[in-house]
This record gives sequence, structure tokens and C-alpha cells, in this order.
Amino acid sequence: MSMMQELEAVYENGVLRPLGPVALAESQTVRIIIATPSGGRSQLDGRIIERARAEVAGAPNTPTIEEVRNLLAVIPGSLADDVTAERGEY
Repeated sequence: MSMMQELEAVYENGVLRPLGPVALAESQTVRIIIATPSGGRSQLDGRIIERARAEVAGAPNTPTIEEVRNLLAVIPGSLADDVTAERGEY
């Protein structure tokens, strides 16, 4: 079973040191994805953006923002109402 945790860490002397508690067993192997809070795009973000651009460029018909808005406008109700109803908040 896969579990995901998000935490902040500091890189010091070649070691990542978590800044909070971590729910791991001793010597447990994990996969780490590093995202820096500098506001810059990571290499992964760049690959995702390039893939999306390639998919859009290869699409036979890309709708305009106005076409999307017009299609969404005919959907009854609102997303906020649906979320409120799902949570049982009235």
C-alpha cells in the first residue's frame, strides 16, 4: 500500500533533515520528490508543461476560452452548491 506524506526538510552536510515528525519505520526505503519553495519551476514541472503543449499542438480542435465558458454555462447549479450538498452543510 502506498502512503504519501508532505513535509519540509533542510539539506545539511549531504543529508536531508526533516523539520517535523515523519511516520516511517527505521531503515524504511522511501521515494523523495524535491520541490523547492523558491517559486521557480522544477525540471518535472517543465516536462509536464512541454508535454501538455505538445498534446495541445497535436489536437485536431482546441476550443477557445469563450467556447469553454459557453459550454460550462449550460451546466445547471454550481460547483459550490454541489460541494456543500456533498458535505451535508446547509
